Amino acid sequence: MRALAANLPTALREGFSTGLDLAPPARGASPIVAVGMGGSGIAADLARGVVDAETPAMLSVLRSPELPRGLDARAHVILVSYSGDTWETLRAFEAAGRVGARRTVVSSGGELADRAAEEGVGILLVPSGQPPRSAVGHLFGGILGLLDPWFPESNEDRVSRISERLRGRIGAFAKPKGPAANLAASVGERFPFIYAESSFLALARRWTTQIEENAKRLASFDEAPELFHNALVGWDATGRAEASRTATLLLEWSEQSPPMRERFRYLERLLTARGGKVARVPLESEDRLEALINGIALGDQFSLFLAERRRVDPLPVEAITRLKTALPDSPRSSRRR
Repeated sequence: MRALAANLPTALREGFSTGLDLAPPARGASPIVAVGMGGSGIAADLARGVVDAETPAMLSVLRSPELPRGLDARAHVILVSYSGDTWETLRAFEAAGRVGARRTVVSSGGELADRAAEEGVGILLVPSGQPPRSAVGHLFGGILGLLDPWFPESNEDRVSRISERLRGRIGAFAKPKGPAANLAASVGERFPFIYAESSFLALARRWTTQIEENAKRLASFDEAPELFHNALVGWDATGRAEASRTATLLLEWSEQSPPMRERFRYLERLLTARGGKVARVPLESEDRLEALINGIALGDQFSLFLAERRRVDPLPVEAITRLKTALPDSPRSSRRR
């Protein structure tokens, strides 16, 4: 898993280049919908954080086989399934075809790629043979490439520059006494809460799912400023004994607004007073995309150090395998419906 995580710079650049080759012309305010589950859906979420902030396009991310009723032929639907056999994404592929929407498939193969080839749908193929969560570079980069025409200027040089700098950062993050290892030691066996401002919510989700899959332990995430309208009340009512069993990680971009920074400092004081562990995780770059990608790399290494501390193998996800075996719904059966 460390070797796969170290490949993020190359994967990001390759994915972007492949996506750029398939990119359609920008079509004004036409809706863009990405459908994906798990590690595939995360890639679309990450892309949305940049697309929403830097382009006039609106990217929606769905984790469901059901498409919005109002979707029609004006829409561009991006179907993301690393395996190509995710039944929710296969159903969405059918639904998008029925309304005549433009479709693009992002996958390593499977039935989704087969059906895309049969129906003349564009396919962004990514390398196979790894866990979907470790394919985030190819998937995220690929989606950014597909949506590059909507940006004021191409991200090609930007992605290349970020990828080059990322190599050194990953090496630093992976050191036994580096920032990821130190953060894992600080969290220990406490229950981790991951908080970030709205435009970095996908990164908080990514950290949470990496903890769950790699370290085999539960975690939770939330977004600011929304959490200051609800979760704050729960924290205020939490006793010292309960709070002491938690660790709250604040993912903070260096360019976040002063009001947001002030609210995080208020929360930090409250949690510390309750006896909770709080750690600031700086996302250091003026470039939003670079801060996001650096955060992915740091979070991946953090989750692997947590796995090491628990002496668990981060690679297998046997619970998901058992679920797929136990449930009767399968990709092939979905084709007949």
